[in-house]
Amino acid sequence: MDSPSPVRRVDYLDLLPAGWGKTIKQAYARQLTRAAVATAGHPFPSVAAIGPLRRRLLPRLAGVGDPRHVALTFDDGPHPDATPELLDLLARAGVRATFFLLGRMAEQLPEVARQIVDAGNEVGVHGYEHRLLLRHGPAATRHDIGRATAAITAVTGARPLWWRPPYGMANAAALLEARRLGLRPVLWTAWGRDWTRACTPDSVYRSVLRTLEGGGTILLHDSDHAAAPKCWLAMLGALPAILTTCRARGLEVGPLAEHGITGDPTRADRAGRVTRPH
Repeated sequence: MDSPSPVRRVDYLDLLPAGWGKTIKQAYARQLTRAAVATAGHPFPSVAAIGPLRRRLLPRLAGVGDPRHVALTFDDGPHPDATPELLDLLARAGVRATFFLLGRMAEQLPEVARQIVDAGNEVGVHGYEHRLLLRHGPAATRHDIGRATAAITAVTGARPLWWRPPYGMANAAALLEARRLGLRPVLWTAWGRDWTRACTPDSVYRSVLRTLEGGGTILLHDSDHAAAPKCWLAMLGALPAILTTCRARGLEVGPLAEHGITGDPTRADRAGRVTRPH
């Protein structure tokens, strides 16, 4: 059984951009400190979990890419009903996307997982199980990511290039294992909050558009594996309007492979600036 590492003292105020106001910096620092204590001394997970902070300090990790493009991504699949319906919708719209799969679900639904790749979409690794990695030691974390990558590769015949941890939180062991396997971590800049019992097509659409900009990455879910039953129906209802709005803004929608994310996504840009590919 893995024993947790001692918590290291970190002055998180030093990690934040100098131009931020004192009150905002102190609020983020408190969140970072609490998260580090809860996760055995790894400060990275809290940076990943706080949307505005990661977009400022780690834009590539947040999924910021070509400002003329929007990356469309889906988590938690495959699902026996949601995924085929989504694939049909994407095909009719002429859009491809990146699907972050769960290894166990890919093994249980191999034909659906293969349909994703056969339709020209990308597959990424979400994990073997949908679980918070911070609650597990380094060995269990490495095993989960490695098993998921092997399962998804074997089932789909495609080697995943991307990794997104469940709940958007990862520790050092997870990052090192992802790097060893050649997986690039990427999170999101806009989400639909489409996992709740109360979500509707309108609420999903409004949630995505609230923070969506050119160069952003959209997170949606094509499964209710770790969410409210049938919540994916709201995602399917919202997606046509999301695609229409992106096109009206002159933004191309596609998978992460076409998103222009360059450099090491886990390194902060100098002075916290967001960089854009030329």
